[in-house]
Amino acid sequence: MDEEKKEIRRRIREGLEQLAFGSVNDAIRLLFCEDPDMRTLRRLNLFSVAEVRRPKGGGMEIKFVDRMEALQCLKEFCEQEDDDRERLLPFYQALEENARILERQEAEPS
Repeated sequence: MDEEKKEIRRRIREGLEQLAFGSVNDAIRLLFCEDPDMRTLRRLNLFSVAEVRRPKGGGMEIKFVDRMEALQCLKEFCEQEDDDRERLLPFYQALEENARILERQEAEPS
């Protein structure tokens, strides 16, 4: 797998982990901010927030990402990685065996 694909897979995994296990502390802080400015909002970690609403009657509603769904996606992602490893294992074993054979052949006197 080339480096770009590895980096993308790493970022996907980290994102799913953050959705499944990440903190919601900053979202709770946001609930108690009267009128947050953009500078304050930029510093908040709202990765697990799916939606923010300000109803006509006042206040604020925050909808979070479904952690169970994120866990399910993470589980499937990990299973796929395991399947990929198992599928590629015979290929790498064959490469290693061929490398050992070549080393033995090169070590033998001609």
